[in-house]
Formats: sequence, structure tokens, C-alpha cells
Amino acid sequence: MARALVSVPARAKRGEVVEIKALISHPMETGYRTGPDGKLVPRDIIHRFLCTFEGEEVFSADLAPAISANPFLSFTLRAERSGVLTFRWLDDKGGGQVETASLVVDG
Repeated sequence: MARALVSVPARAKRGEVVEIKALISHPMETGYRTGPDGKLVPRDIIHRFLCTFEGEEVFSADLAPAISANPFLSFTLRAERSGVLTFRWLDDKGGGQVETASLVVDG
């Protein structure tokens, strides 16, 4: 799988709503495009994105072929305690990417 970038605030106050951003470099081949040889390019999309905080699911999305290449996702969560966010992308070829980021909560 390709490179993934995640953006999590370095610090947050307890109860603050924070924005989490995730971007992954991926071609998102729909399976409808023909290659130089005239044959269909096999479908290869990220079909599932999942984010957990200390093992508890906080956001998930099922993606479809209409999603553009290099999908970017953004969501919010309420920061109640410090912990680790785990980001998972799963693609049609059985591959995946996992990234983690720490969220530090003050107060």
C-alpha cells in the first residue's frame, strides 16, 4: 500500500471537539478504465476505512469506486482522555495500511 498521512492535534483540552484528518496515496482503480493494451484495468479500490481510539471505533467509512484517487477523510471527535488513534485502510487486493497517532488531552 502507499503512503498515508494523518493529522491529529498535538494537544487538546478535555471535552474539546477536535478535527482528525487522514489522506492516503492510492490510485482507486474502478475497473472500468481500459489500459494501453485495450483491456480493462483490474479494480483496486480502498473499500473500508476505520479509525479506533484505544480499541473503540470512533469513525468508519465504506468507500466505493466513485471515490477519487488519494482519498482524503476528515471527521471530528470529542477529546475526553489521552490515547492512541489507529487508522486502517483496506483495499480490494487484500492489502491494507495502518497508521497510529497520539492524542494528548489536558485537564
